[in-house]
Amino acid sequence: MSTTTKEEQFLSEAISLATHNVYNDGGPFGALIVTADGRRFEGVNRVTANNDPTAHAEVMAIRNACSQLGTFDLTGCTLYTSCEPCPLCLSAALWARVAGVVYAADRHDAEKAGFDDAVFYNFFNTPVEERSMPVRHQPLSAAAQTTGSAPFDAWDSVAARVDY
Repeated sequence: MSTTTKEEQFLSEAISLATHNVYNDGGPFGALIVTADGRRFEGVNRVTANNDPTAHAEVMAIRNACSQLGTFDLTGCTLYTSCEPCPLCLSAALWARVAGVVYAADRHDAEKAGFDDAVFYNFFNTPVEERSMPVRHQPLSAAAQTTGSAPFDAWDSVAARVDY
């Protein structure tokens, strides 16, 4: 089977997951993590079903793969998804260190169906002082600065930690 045929098969699976999920109280998004040796881990959008704004299909597939594989590092895996990943999902894929992402529909197709992720993409391109949600650094007093670094000091002190 050629790479293109495999990609089309995996994308078809993701699209099928998305379509069936619509009839199971979920959103119209499906995803599949595929390991280098062909193991598949599914995910569907459960945002409204689970009242979890992070339960996007890609994130769910990543969670399933990591849980079943016993690792947080998906190096060598590919994420196939029914639609172009939003910034949340793309960030999750980066943190999981997937080798690549392949998607079917794009963000403009999603927008036509009422899923306009443009506000999220634009957020990062907007000057900090003009963003719709303030995100600000609050410098600590000199006395409190040592408290602020305590989590990192603790991390540095643990020799048996698992870096990521």
